[in-house]
Amino acid sequence: MNIRQKIDDIRSLRLITAVKTPYLPNGEIDLKAYDNLVNIQIENGVEGILVAGTTGEGQLMSINDKVMLIAHTVNSFGDKVKVIGNAGSNSTSQAITITEHGFAVGMDAALHINPYYGKTSMEGLIAHYNSLLSIGPVIIYNIPSRTAQDIPPSVVEILAENPNFVGVKECVGNERVKMYTDKGIVVWTANDEESHEDRWEYGAVGNMSVASNLIPSLMVKLMVDGKNHLLNSKLMPLFDWLCLEPCPIALNTALAQLGVIKPVFRLPCVPLRRERRVEFVKLVKEIGREHFVGENDVEVLDDHDFIMVGRY
Repeated sequence: MNIRQKIDDIRSLRLITAVKTPYLPNGEIDLKAYDNLVNIQIENGVEGILVAGTTGEGQLMSINDKVMLIAHTVNSFGDKVKVIGNAGSNSTSQAITITEHGFAVGMDAALHINPYYGKTSMEGLIAHYNSLLSIGPVIIYNIPSRTAQDIPPSVVEILAENPNFVGVKECVGNERVKMYTDKGIVVWTANDEESHEDRWEYGAVGNMSVASNLIPSLMVKLMVDGKNHLLNSKLMPLFDWLCLEPCPIALNTALAQLGVIKPVFRLPCVPLRRERRVEFVKLVKEIGREHFVGENDVEVLDDHDFIMVGRY
């Protein structure tokens, strides 16, 4: 497959799950639980897997662990699903290294956030991204709430001229999505609560979803099967619940209470408070346990059930 066909294939993905990375009690990556999570996504029709993103806590991984997990995902599932690797970094040099290694082990595209904390100028952003676009297909990730710097359309439009530019994962909102799609730039929303509108009314190709970790079949319906305002409204309380604290705190708590991952947190993330854990059990019952991942009954875990690991 040539690079143009590969990029076109990625641009057609309607639902990409930003998959959670589960842990063992010693803080190491739990590959058995990870494989189960990815298999569930594939079985329910998810078309792409984002590895080691914010939801997958790539920021808490060494470069070696991140590349290992990308390689493992490609080797185990690359024939069934597109694999996008988070290769973003505050350092251009480090971003280049992760990107090169990610493509060497077979990922289909790299996701790149703009440099955070040690921010740069608009000219610096263009230079940063051009260094990465020279390596292979890149999706730009714009989430100013985490980076404290918006990637403006003026920058994206320049980068979109590069043949390795795939599209944008955008968090700013509906109007920004429409601005890009009107100009033929491919956009995925990263906001589950806006995903239905963005997909069916504002031109987004789909969603890079957190919620699909929990309800993949329902998110496929929302992104693939056409407008469904009733389902979107039904899921809105869950979307809101997942945003109670910075992602993936709520998601990690939810998956543990569903029994599909061990209740292990890498610090600085800690589980939601008990009253919020009770709320999740109620949400599962309202939406229907059969729509959620896993086979165990959902339960409210106690504080002492969770393991927090500070060295990993």
